[in-house]
Amino acid sequence: MPDKATQTDVLIIGASAAGLMCAIEAGKRGRKVIVLDHANKPGKKILMSGGGRCNFTNNHISAENYISHNPHFCKSALSRYTQWDFIGLVNQYHIPYHERDHGQLFCNDSSKDILDMLLSESEQAGAVIELNTEINHIEKPESNGFQVNTQYTRYHAQSLVVATGGLSIPKMCATPLGYKIAEQFAIKVWPTSAGLVPFTLQPEDKQRFSPLSGIAIDSLVSNQRTSFRGNILFTHRGLSGPAILQISSYWQPGEIISINLLPDANLLEQLKQAQQQHPQKQLKTWLTQFLPKRVISALVETPLATSTLKTLSHKQLLAISEQLQAWRIKPNGTEGYRTAEVTLGGVDCDALSSKTMESRSVPGLYFIGEVVDVSGWLGGYNFQWAWSSAWCAGQYV
Repeated sequence: MPDKATQTDVLIIGASAAGLMCAIEAGKRGRKVIVLDHANKPGKKILMSGGGRCNFTNNHISAENYISHNPHFCKSALSRYTQWDFIGLVNQYHIPYHERDHGQLFCNDSSKDILDMLLSESEQAGAVIELNTEINHIEKPESNGFQVNTQYTRYHAQSLVVATGGLSIPKMCATPLGYKIAEQFAIKVWPTSAGLVPFTLQPEDKQRFSPLSGIAIDSLVSNQRTSFRGNILFTHRGLSGPAILQISSYWQPGEIISINLLPDANLLEQLKQAQQQHPQKQLKTWLTQFLPKRVISALVETPLATSTLKTLSHKQLLAISEQLQAWRIKPNGTEGYRTAEVTLGGVDCDALSSKTMESRSVPGLYFIGEVVDVSGWLGGYNFQWAWSSAWCAGQYV
């Protein structure tokens, strides 16, 4: 057991987006706050997010943008600390940002602007951040509070906040610590899986489509439960791009997805018209106005592709339009946590107060951010959940 002992009001495990936000809010209330992290730098995921530009929130936030076994749980936090509240903080620091598709907000310059803002706020609030710190043991003595042992120090805290993130992107020091803490205190944890993650393909499909690597196409991607519109990107191993990442969070292993490569076209009608207007034109030549040649070659069989439009039967026209507007493909799996942007599942929302994020069964123990069973869509939603859930906990810890 470490010799050194430190007393604090609030101990936060994880110098993450959620951990830093909670530290700021608790510190503002005059609470003595210490943040522990095993990494060598705070906010590593913030720095790498959004291609280094940090998609820090979204103009359009609602509970429908989140996946959870309790879909109502996130409503309270999201309504009490909104995207407008966080945007107000960003404006206060004069951080330049811009809006992209679907209300996504990105820094103009660097993710570091957001991290620097959070670190500045943490400092002003008096929070202390201790890095390169491993958690060895946690216990809740019969008396009040918690004891957390690290390799160096024994911490005593009234409130313990778990802001350890999920399992996505292990190279950013992701670990299952948060789930283990929940299980230690007999709090239910839903099984976890990778979300917002590229698909890998079956061996024969991989061989067929890997030559298309680098091609992106605006598409509508669907399964039996939902659909998303956006780019799909062919990769060496499978399929990626925003629409694929979105549907991956709703995909079950073994399930077929349907891809409409021409979501704004009525291909069957246009093919019929083209038969009248350009009867001598080859199908593949006519299709190049819609899709890259390599995609046409991979999806339309050669005898058909080289046929002239006038020779195609109604049945063949139907098959062509279905192949391009309802292309069915069964992914082999996903790329897993290595490239996933979020972890699905986690600490059961029913075990927590939606108002305070405190455990219902263990007073003084709080869970915030990605470790909780709330996972957002691509587009700044997961950061907003981090800000909102952390702000709520910060008012009570």
